[in-house]
Amino acid sequence: MFAKVNKFFSEVSVELKKVSWSTRSELIESTQVVLISTAFLGLFIAVIDLVLSKFIGVIIK
Repeated sequence: MFAKVNKFFSEVSVELKKVSWSTRSELIESTQVVLISTAFLGLFIAVIDLVLSKFIGVIIK
């Protein structure tokens, strides 16, 4: 059983060496894109929610 576990971790190590890791600057740029996109999407949803709730409030009254 320990041989299988040892083989597994050695194979994982080999596969991790094949991974193309992002550079620090690429990681920072990608994080900025995700944060800005998330903020815009949240703002968009908030505005649509506000408009629709006001519209429905006018219809109900």
